[in-house]
Amino acid sequence: MIRRIFHHLVGAFSVTLYFLNTILWTTPVFILSIFKLIPFAPWRRFISYLLDACATAWITCNNLNQRMTSNTHWQVKGLSQLTQKDWYLVIANHQSWVDILVLQRVFNRQIPFLKFFLKQQLIWVPVLGLAWWALDFPFMRRYSKAFLAKHPHMQGKDMETTRRACEKFRFKPVSIMNFVEGTRFSQQKHDEQNSPYRYLLKPRAGGVAFVLSAMGNQLHKLIDVTIDYPEGVPSFWDFVSGKVKNINVNVMVTPIKEIVQSGFFTDDYFTNPEAKARFQAWLNERWTEKDALIASMRATEPTA
Repeated sequence: MIRRIFHHLVGAFSVTLYFLNTILWTTPVFILSIFKLIPFAPWRRFISYLLDACATAWITCNNLNQRMTSNTHWQVKGLSQLTQKDWYLVIANHQSWVDILVLQRVFNRQIPFLKFFLKQQLIWVPVLGLAWWALDFPFMRRYSKAFLAKHPHMQGKDMETTRRACEKFRFKPVSIMNFVEGTRFSQQKHDEQNSPYRYLLKPRAGGVAFVLSAMGNQLHKLIDVTIDYPEGVPSFWDFVSGKVKNINVNVMVTPIKEIVQSGFFTDDYFTNPEAKARFQAWLNERWTEKDALIASMRATEPTA
């Protein structure tokens, strides 16, 4: 009972710190986002660097919060090859909302601030849409098969629009994040998919292919992240209340040009069924290796 009360108090304190820290750093983000509306490219690039600095400071303070309120043992491997001056595509398995906090902690000040592709419509979300735009989250426009069947002249326009939106990253390093499984792992989803993996859902190649098609010439390296929670997948409350004892993170870096030169990914992915099958097979193989890695992590985890 005493331990439960202690964890609740720690969780309440931690969440309060998260809230105050978010208010502290979103305030300058919103102010700077207004200045970024000035349509002068060098000025916008300057403001973008300030905005990323605010986002990085926000994560740094969140990490300090985690160190103060938890006693989690972190085992992280594979960070030595990373730099903030490179362009990355980051993929990972997905089990919990805690994954985002884990990725932010592990990669803070190691690589450029993590960003996600967002649907074009989300730019109109009050307040957040402006913040995402200001922080250079890339917005994508995708047309459905039904729409393209009625408007064939729009074929390829979505990719063209997205490529133009990503032009700014030619001058500024970026890390684009993609959860390849498309949803968080659960045993029910695993069983419904009849997943061939023990600890993972089936990977979906479409999202990664879209990023590579839109930004393949700008991205330099693929970061493949494997996240494991040996005691079981935690909730956000488990994490903030200090209940998570161990987190294992393994990072593997592969140059994008190796994937392209080996023929695993080609520019005709969206029009060539063979290209789709080839890239999906490559991704499935990566997921087989990831599944084996998680099994290995758990086999070497010391018993309590």
